[in-house]
Amino acid sequence: MPALQAVLWDMDGTLVDSEKVWAEVQLELLAELGAAWTLEDCLSLIGSDLRDAVQVWMARIPEGVITGDELAHRMFSEVVEALRREVTFQPGALELLQALRKEDVPCGLVSASYRTMIDAVLGHLPPDPFDVIVAGDEVTLGKPNPEPYLTAAERLGVDPAYCVVIEDSMTGTQAGTAAGMYVVAVPQWIGIPDAPRRLVVTSLEPLTPESLRALLR
Repeated sequence: MPALQAVLWDMDGTLVDSEKVWAEVQLELLAELGAAWTLEDCLSLIGSDLRDAVQVWMARIPEGVITGDELAHRMFSEVVEALRREVTFQPGALELLQALRKEDVPCGLVSASYRTMIDAVLGHLPPDPFDVIVAGDEVTLGKPNPEPYLTAAERLGVDPAYCVVIEDSMTGTQAGTAAGMYVVAVPQWIGIPDAPRRLVVTSLEPLTPESLRALLR
């Protein structure tokens, strides 16, 4: 079997620079609803499952202003609309994805974002850039639980030990590690420490399919 059986990509902050969009929507909407919310608060939720984030937001909003379901819908809808208009891909991300596809390396997208949001981002890419997509609303337990990454590996029919995960958050890095995969961490807002079976880089630009294979040798 080849040393590299699949590459599994996070989306927000890793493939696209959407964490900035999330932060802008949070700051504006939560202020409108009477919550005290800061950029530091936004950073604390990077990589979190939407269901978990809603609980944190609701704890800051005065009682009776909005329900959790209503808040989730508004937050989600405003971020999706922003992403449909425009996305910024992270440096080196498209080039690495295209190089992997050219060499027939299976690729999966494993995101805490829900399917509608993923579709908004993928609308800016050529058709079918990923062999499998695991969305946040399609798993029981989100990151940092390994379920999303293990689900992707199972659907691809690959051994988790021979998969490389590409992540930008500590939450996602923990999920990839718990799944038994090698993690390439590209921290954008929050630092990620070095650890076994983990490569921390400042950009995806130097990475190639061969450099990813070398990590597993």
